[in-house]
Amino acid sequence: MLELYHHGSSVCAAKVRFALAEKKLVWHGHYIDILKGEQFQEFYLKINPKAVVPSLLHDGRVINESTVICEYLEETFPDNPIFPRDPYERHAVRLWTKAVDEELHPACGAVTFAISHRHTVMKLGKEKLEEFLSSTPAQSVTSDWKTQKREWVEKGLDSPGASAKLKLYDRYLKKMEETLGASKWLVGDAFGIADISLAPYVNRLAMMSMSGLWENGRLPGVAGWFGRISARQNFRSALIDFIPQGLADDLATNGAKSWPDVARILEIA
Repeated sequence: MLELYHHGSSVCAAKVRFALAEKKLVWHGHYIDILKGEQFQEFYLKINPKAVVPSLLHDGRVINESTVICEYLEETFPDNPIFPRDPYERHAVRLWTKAVDEELHPACGAVTFAISHRHTVMKLGKEKLEEFLSSTPAQSVTSDWKTQKREWVEKGLDSPGASAKLKLYDRYLKKMEETLGASKWLVGDAFGIADISLAPYVNRLAMMSMSGLWENGRLPGVAGWFGRISARQNFRSALIDFIPQGLADDLATNGAKSWPDVARILEIA
């Protein structure tokens, strides 16, 4: 039995849901509302000491870290493969997933909190907000996540380093553009795990009303790729449908308000 602890807005959870769907695997979900602090419950910290989602249980055994989860699913359930067989292409996949884990994911967290999630968690009220910020483990997404998250919530795009995280995010879009200039997909001739891994991060920007980062001829390769991704049968069920409407509205509204500042930081006319 596959059980997934997940949340609608988590890009890592979306990646695993997308992989599960493409591999045609049946799973049972446990929804953890990370914007209400449910990830800090004692029972969940025993499953995931970093207090992040997703976590996968397979017949009661815990598998953590979204990239590792996807690799585990491929090795355990080889039907409907999402990883390439060619060793060189697997190497290319690992370069993408390593970059996502080490750089793009922390940047996404910073940008999302600085632009939108800060407004969502402020609705908790002063006391609950402080509890939310204080409950983050010292070692979470990164070693400084606890301190940085507080700054993003309190200062938004004015927090130290927020502009640098936004520029890093944009550099990865441009790196994708370079690859997609010669190929429909990120690795090889077929859709696969590299595309699954990057899709939630581009979708996050789209949900925050920031498709101007690739539209209007700025990054046509990324625009075409995201069009193909979003047209896939499993895209909506994996990346969109688990996001509560109120949260989707927050992402869109807060992102639209921040777009002029984002465009200025990235020098987009």
